[in-house]
Amino acid sequence: MTARKALVLGGGGIAGLGWLAGLIHGLHEMGVDLRDADRLIGTSAGSAIAAQLRSGQPITTLYARQSEPALVADEPPPSMEVMAEMMAVYPAIMAMTDEAGRMAAMAPMALNAKTVDPAVRHAMIARRLPSHDWPVTPLEIAAIDVAAGKLVCFDRSSGVDLVDAVAASCAVPGIWPVVTIRGCTYTDGGFYSSDNAHLAAGTGRVLIASPLGGISPYPPGYRLTDQVAALEAAGSTVMAICPDTPARRAMGANPLDPAVRIPSAIAGRAQGHAMAAEIAQFWR
Repeated sequence: MTARKALVLGGGGIAGLGWLAGLIHGLHEMGVDLRDADRLIGTSAGSAIAAQLRSGQPITTLYARQSEPALVADEPPPSMEVMAEMMAVYPAIMAMTDEAGRMAAMAPMALNAKTVDPAVRHAMIARRLPSHDWPVTPLEIAAIDVAAGKLVCFDRSSGVDLVDAVAASCAVPGIWPVVTIRGCTYTDGGFYSSDNAHLAAGTGRVLIASPLGGISPYPPGYRLTDQVAALEAAGSTVMAICPDTPARRAMGANPLDPAVRIPSAIAGRAQGHAMAAEIAQFWR
């Protein structure tokens, strides 16, 4: 074990952005600061929150950007037509047990989707990030190389623009445009697994904040419980946090609905308050 503590932030759309920001803020108000993680690994919504955490902005600002209407970034939601098309095929593809087959089935959905212009989406992601420079402290961002059908992890040494890395990690197949980086196309790392907690292997203590980990239809081996078991079998001590009942209710049925952002943030904050003592004991 090289690193002592890893914080893993999973995907979960706009609801996930709100819940993660609220959870982190609620914990911070109770004296638990997760920014001292030796490793910070983010997937999809978790990549944006991770980049914000490493930017040096105050935790109060992280929360305000998700909870105060005047500060919430104006981001047009995906069209209902696109959402309906995605929801019709997504669960079956996500549940495929053969990884290569799952990635192959995902590729045309990601590449042929009717989405906003990539430049529009890039600007949306750029507005989410208070800094567009990679932090000096470790930050790892998960995305999928569409052509290779493989999960990749960007960091400061990758030579990839931070906004591009986060945009790639957040490019939900069929909803948002793929991101082209040095001739390769990338899509949402959350299609591989909701949290990609396995990337924290080799870390002594792993804390996972998983907006969707308890409900997403991944096949065996890619589910949060499976990844936790694998980390523990390899010697890590692991704690996974999923939304509690009030938070799950606030997050609603559609995690991409902008209307759930603020309720999710408020519920996440309350959950952070409620779990602070338990998490402090684990994180010390």
